Amino acid sequence: MLETSARLLRLLSLLQTPRDWTGTELAERLEVSARTIRNDVERLRALGYPVNATRGSVGGYRLGAGAELPPLLLDDEEAVAVAIGLRTAAGGTIAGVEETSLRALAKLEQVLPSRLRRRVNALQAYTIPVPRDEPGPRVAAETLTVLTACCRDREVLRFGYRAHDGSESVRKVEPYRLVNWGRRWYLVAWDLDRGDWRTFRVDRLTPRVPTGPRFTARELPEDVTDRVRRGVSSAAWRYRADVTVHASAEEVTARINPAVGTVEAVDANTCVLHTGADTIETLAVHLGLLNFPFQVTEPPQLVTYLRELADRYRDATASR
Repeated sequence: MLETSARLLRLLSLLQTPRDWTGTELAERLEVSARTIRNDVERLRALGYPVNATRGSVGGYRLGAGAELPPLLLDDEEAVAVAIGLRTAAGGTIAGVEETSLRALAKLEQVLPSRLRRRVNALQAYTIPVPRDEPGPRVAAETLTVLTACCRDREVLRFGYRAHDGSESVRKVEPYRLVNWGRRWYLVAWDLDRGDWRTFRVDRLTPRVPTGPRFTARELPEDVTDRVRRGVSSAAWRYRADVTVHASAEEVTARINPAVGTVEAVDANTCVLHTGADTIETLAVHLGLLNFPFQVTEPPQLVTYLRELADRYRDATASR
């Protein structure tokens, strides 16, 4: 009986890998007959594991998705990774999953071997998360579920939207992708009323159900991440600036985080940094960290603040 149980666990572990296994391959791995493999597959099915089988020379066995979630087998590294992910989700940007994540984590830690529990607990005990300067907006898990379902099923979506200036409108779009950028979520969609691609902050929209009819998918015009980055650069910041930097575009790109802005080459030794921030002070800090000569002509608030900083730094180093 023990040998049979151990063999079933080993068979289940093999079937969880994303590939098809022939009966002969499984029999060789487990050192049993093909008939035993067929019997073990039936035992797994009786336990609720949906083992799919295909016939033919290229056929085989594969673990599929079922109506219920059967127990999963995780190796040591997978178990630790899941525990870390659940802890992260408990304090993340998706509202409504904290309690669920903690419940799942408690169940996982209860069955972890002591050696793995020590690793997970050590990670928690000796790691100190540093709060972000500006907490990111939170998004309801239900909202993400609705949006991803519309993207998957290609259904027209209507939602109320609050723009950066506080104005509200009702939008009708063909949704395509969700992008998680830092602590914010963005929806890339084709705006049916404006006849163009748009990027929307998910924390500012409220889906309206039921959803609309299905649509024929359009070809995305470019990389989705690049579109979100430009959308963030053009709309999400309160203050924007086009800064001439006396360095090559490659050098500047290597020094900035993609979320800070985009770089446009002028010549081999000059480029323009399209950037911004929610405060003038933050924008000035970003520019100072470039460590390259630069010129700013607008916005006027940034020009004034940089002059004040220059005077302050000069006074700080002047001999007394």
